[in-house]
Amino acid sequence: MDLLTQPIGVAHYMVVGAIMFTCGVVCMAVKRNALGVLMGIELVLNGANINFVALGSDFLHTTGSSSLGRDGSLFALFVIVLAAAEAAVALAIVLNFYNNHATVDVDRADELKG
Repeated sequence: MDLLTQPIGVAHYMVVGAIMFTCGVVCMAVKRNALGVLMGIELVLNGANINFVALGSDFLHTTGSSSLGRDGSLFALFVIVLAAAEAAVALAIVLNFYNNHATVDVDRADELKG
């Protein structure tokens, strides 16, 4: 069963979502720049969103093998709203840290301990 020769279905979206999730985890683990870590978090959330929408799509409703329905799209919308709020708060923290330390290197964040 080769994914490249079949028409686009849920498995293709799941593979793309898994690749985005993995790239986000690697980005969060490797980057020392706070903005790079934030981009990794966004990749993880978007990879999860692709999987939510794929599992809630009409592809699975034609076979009757899913009970997720339109809830996948609602979960994805909720995650998008949370990601926007997270990005706003995190960017405010990063800008404040940059104003105090002239860098956004996450290794220097240990100075924030009380």
